[in-house]
Amino acid sequence: MTHSFAYTHYDLDMQRSGTVIEITLSAVANVRLMSHGNFDLFKNARQHKFLGGVAKQSPIRLKIPQSGHWHIVVDMEGHPGKAQSSIKIVPKGPEKPAQRFNAA
Repeated sequence: MTHSFAYTHYDLDMQRSGTVIEITLSAVANVRLMSHGNFDLFKNARQHKFLGGVAKQSPIRLKIPQSGHWHIVVDMEGHPGKAQSSIKIVPKGPEKPAQRFNAA
């Protein structure tokens, strides 16, 4: 079984604990930060755990809770219309440029 709603998926690959991800949205949307295992559950419309929720303002920032393989999903479930999104990793110091990701 899969979801009946469209979503945008960003594969963050391996990230360290404490890394901050900034998500920019064009409209109210659901933003879910999930581990690799929880993303597999999400893809199959199974119960899963995530950080985030309804983002009513933009940009929002989420912090990676533990080192590992992470994913972000932006979806409109329960909200009308469509939202454009982009994400970037917020650099820890001013010397590093932000790392950007494209939707998978």
